[in-house]
Amino acid sequence: MIARIREDIAAARRRDPAARSGVEVVLLYPGLHAIWAHRLWHALWRRRVYLLARTGSQLTRWLTGIEIHPAARIGRRFFIDHGMGVVIGETAELGDDVMLYHGVTLGGRTRDHGKRHPTLEDGVSVGSGAKILGPVRIGARTVVGANAVVTKDSPADSILVGVPARPRPRTSADDSRALLTAADYVI
Repeated sequence: MIARIREDIAAARRRDPAARSGVEVVLLYPGLHAIWAHRLWHALWRRRVYLLARTGSQLTRWLTGIEIHPAARIGRRFFIDHGMGVVIGETAELGDDVMLYHGVTLGGRTRDHGKRHPTLEDGVSVGSGAKILGPVRIGARTVVGANAVVTKDSPADSILVGVPARPRPRTSADDSRALLTAADYVI
């Protein structure tokens, strides 16, 4: 458990150039607090303690501004930068090294039971305000631009921009952080 906490702190420091120290990250990063709380609520959910898990996730939402359903499956080194307004739905699945900026929604488009939220493979970065809706799969190392609305699957190593978002190939020279802030990819 201690190793995972250290790994989370290191991931935050690596991804946020404003992070000055590990102590600052531990004390002041609501995205990290939401992730740590989610791990507890997810463990309760898996043990079928549903009401307590949902109550805890709502308390975390109230404290951090980040809503993560306790049933959502989240990989390692997940980072939420400026997390206010992030919503992660019940059947969402996130791989390792995923990064979300504020205002991102990983939501559903139907009331049907079963898989209704997105799957983000390893290394996906999602820009501010982006909406990924429905049981879509976003391929590994894909960058979703700010305010994009994604409703269809995307291949690995692509860039998704626009409303509705359309993928374009990503070159090896494309830097994820630069792509998320470039004017060409902002609506």
